[in-house]
Amino acid sequence: MQVLKPENADQVLEMVQWALANEQPLAVRGAGSKDGIGRAVDAGHGIDLSSLCGVTLYEPGELILGCGAGTSMAELGKLLRENNQQFDFDPPDFSRLLDTNSAGTIGGILGGNFAGPRRIKSGAARDHFLGFHGVSGRGERFKSGGRVMKNVTGFDLPKVMAGSWGTLAILTDVTMKVLPSPEKIYTVLVRGSDDATGVQAMTAALKSSHEVSSAAHLPAGVAARSEVSYVAEAGAAVTAIRIEGFAPSLQARCAALKTMLAAFGEIEELHSHNSATLWSEIRDAAYFAGTDRAVWRVSAPPLSGPEIAATCQADVFYDWGGGLVWMAVDETSDAGAGAIRAALASCGGHATLIRGSSDLRARIEPFEPLAAMHRRITGDLKKQFDPKGVLNPGRMYEGI
Repeated sequence: MQVLKPENADQVLEMVQWALANEQPLAVRGAGSKDGIGRAVDAGHGIDLSSLCGVTLYEPGELILGCGAGTSMAELGKLLRENNQQFDFDPPDFSRLLDTNSAGTIGGILGGNFAGPRRIKSGAARDHFLGFHGVSGRGERFKSGGRVMKNVTGFDLPKVMAGSWGTLAILTDVTMKVLPSPEKIYTVLVRGSDDATGVQAMTAALKSSHEVSSAAHLPAGVAARSEVSYVAEAGAAVTAIRIEGFAPSLQARCAALKTMLAAFGEIEELHSHNSATLWSEIRDAAYFAGTDRAVWRVSAPPLSGPEIAATCQADVFYDWGGGLVWMAVDETSDAGAGAIRAALASCGGHATLIRGSSDLRARIEPFEPLAAMHRRITGDLKKQFDPKGVLNPGRMYEGI
């Protein structure tokens, strides 16, 4: 594959117009950290956006940040930490899980619409995506959104672009909402609950008035892989409840949660350092790093999670209060795709293959198969933005 590497938005436009004129598909990528997610793109040319980097706008007081779409998450994270701010949707770093040397770019995070454990409180990446400039598959520049959430008229295109995996347009620069980092992070641990009871404990915590920001459940085998000794040495499953904010408030809320959750098992408490380590592990699915098993990311109603997890021989853990089930499955046959999706058919939800061999990704649908109506809508949207299919054709679905 011949790789094109534009230095600026003008060159992106020229390259897309060339591809359009010659009907040459382009494999769109940033740092390449997520090349192994989705279908392989059958293209003779790639377009590497890693040079479209650098912060172009940062106003901490206004809580906005603008940058090139190829800006690394490492650079942005460092800048935000220096100003005691963060992306509140908890963007994951899959470098360990996918065995890459990069945490990726902001364009890749938006392209996949990824969010971590705080999603249940703060929303997905798309909910913090204010605006962008880009080049469509028509070879045209366009922009959408602005500097504030209310600055949207007509179609809210940032939400369309988030999760489109580069199949509709190439983003050249983006504007994001940022928020202050919490002063303190506490985590209440409940030891010894089985999966179903762990989901009940998370549900009780999330329904309380204690402003829970994250809730996850680690079965015993997964908990033993944690770098946090209180978790790894528990010798049992661990249910984790995260709360954040100012110290006096946290102490009161933590005490109330410990009392409320005592009925579910033995209680432990983590403070900021150990809490940060634990939630980074959960966010990044680090427990499944270093193996050759296929890894699924399954979104489903929380109470259905344990039933879905039981459909195949898998290592599992639960995030989003039970609404996100991470599953590591042997790569035999379809790596559990049929069983997982059959279980989802009865309760609703979707499953995405996050890690799998190229052979597996060619045999099965890495993304949740579309119903006929949804496939038609998706195809029509692709035709509007990229009528000749030059941008990442087939990355998500065959023929789209």
